[in-house]
Amino acid sequence: MEEKEQKDKVSSSVEAEPEPEMTGDEFSYDLKIPEERIAVLIGTKGETKRLIEEQSGCELDISKEGDVMIIGNDGLKLFAAREIVKAIGRGFNPDIALLLTKPDYNLEFIELKDIAGKSKNTMLRLKGRIIGKGGKSREEIEHLTNTYICIYGKTVGIIGEVAWTALARQAVGMLIDGSMHRTVYKFLERKKKEIMFG
Repeated sequence: MEEKEQKDKVSSSVEAEPEPEMTGDEFSYDLKIPEERIAVLIGTKGETKRLIEEQSGCELDISKEGDVMIIGNDGLKLFAAREIVKAIGRGFNPDIALLLTKPDYNLEFIELKDIAGKSKNTMLRLKGRIIGKGGKSREEIEHLTNTYICIYGKTVGIIGEVAWTALARQAVGMLIDGSMHRTVYKFLERKKKEIMFG
């Protein structure tokens, strides 16, 4: 029973999506990112911000407090820009976050606080299981699912092609539920063969 509840928590611990606001022909999203990630979002001499704007066709307005307004007239490009900003805000390298401009790539989050509650020890234990000794576990999941995984604050972020991010999410969920690392790797190897060879 407890195991099922934990699985339900993993599958339901996705952030609620804010709706875009519309003014005239333009849409906008308001986001908040941690203050320590503002410099990363802007980049050296504004290079990252400019790159996001060029690749998404949207305009970014970034405050010193971490409030980000994304403005554009194409709903799909606006969504991509929002996902890129969210990814950078949650610890991803901008080069990896920019993969989200590709139509078959997506971003998924697992909220560890929904599983660990207020227990710092549980939070550290869960992070430790996902990262593994010397980062081995995270690297192995990334390798077997062709994804990028970032553990930042109380979230686990995953970027990759849709089918692969779902698989990586499942693997992280298995580790959170207490599965042995070896069991998770074998599961991923089997699933990878199924996806690649049918």
